[in-house]
Amino acid sequence: MKKQTISQIITLIVSLILVFAAYTYIVGDGTVFKGQMQGNTIKAKVIRVTDVKKENITGENEIVTVTFSALFLNGEYRGVTEEVKQEIDKSYAFSPREVRENDKVLIEQYDNDGVREYYFGDYVRITPLLFLLAIFCILVVVFSKMQGVKTIVSLAVTCMAVFLVLVPAILNDKNIYFWSVLCCLFMTVSTLAMISGYNKKSLCACIGCMSGVACAGIITVLTSLVLNMSGLLDEESIYLYQLYPGNPINMKAIIFAMIIVGALGAVMDVSMSISSSLYELKLKSPDITPKELMKSGFTIGRDMMGTMANTLVLAYIGSNLTCVLLLISYNANIQQVINKEKIIAEILQALAGSMGMLLTLPLTSLICALVYYRKVNTDATGKNESSAG
Repeated sequence: MKKQTISQIITLIVSLILVFAAYTYIVGDGTVFKGQMQGNTIKAKVIRVTDVKKENITGENEIVTVTFSALFLNGEYRGVTEEVKQEIDKSYAFSPREVRENDKVLIEQYDNDGVREYYFGDYVRITPLLFLLAIFCILVVVFSKMQGVKTIVSLAVTCMAVFLVLVPAILNDKNIYFWSVLCCLFMTVSTLAMISGYNKKSLCACIGCMSGVACAGIITVLTSLVLNMSGLLDEESIYLYQLYPGNPINMKAIIFAMIIVGALGAVMDVSMSISSSLYELKLKSPDITPKELMKSGFTIGRDMMGTMANTLVLAYIGSNLTCVLLLISYNANIQQVINKEKIIAEILQALAGSMGMLLTLPLTSLICALVYYRKVNTDATGKNESSAG
């Protein structure tokens, strides 16, 4: 087994240990899911619809009650069939459709004076997404082979860092600024180390990436003070703020975490592309000077910046398009729309992320020019080596 492969496996093991150690430290003996639900949620399959009743309330609103037999698929009652009710209020614009035979649904179980009652909760939607995820992983492996496997593994570790470290840290009253920066540093190092290994390319990309993310974070903090941001952007943020009335979550810090985590992927992509391109350039032209190498990095970066900035801006606009449409429809002029804190936060996110990415280009080029200053030679076996190590 190659030395680089061994180091990448060790990196994976160490990364997993760090993630679970951080999770244990943050949650203690508890869990991420702190909510207290009155009932129990069970996955089930609709066997048959037994009854449908329609009732008019006050002569206008129609309530539809659907009774159906459901086969429980998990939990202590796995394999048991029970009668379940689905109540649909037609006064809502987007009420759920009536269940049909073979639908996969989530059932809510309640105890009412010792009598168990079962009600329709929602449709199971995760299964098609898992199927799509499997296709994505297969395509990545088919097209990229071993590099694709490394990509999937690094993506899994990144998701674990977000959902097992950053999210619990926020919900357990930890310093959001500290843990968001720490998670970004961890995700950068682990991703680049697992994908590219421990070499000069990864070193330059890592330093350039963290420099760019740091710039985006500083811009966010300074700009938030001038913009008088409260952090209460929408209903979700208000609910989150009211989650712990005695010790509310710092919503301004949530905006900071949202921006630097959102910008990390694009900044990492830019820094690695610059680092890899300049490494290959140094390999093909060993006599190129640091100044020329840095100039080439600027040229490559200018071409990348146009599309990468569009990527960030369009991603933020696309994810909040319904909100933008709603605000424009209910406000008289563009000034009212722009001054909404929700829109200001999205603009800040796009600008801070793009500026961080923009500053990543010269910083990574400078770092590469300094690190790649020695000639890169090729030995008899065809392996790339640097006299600088």
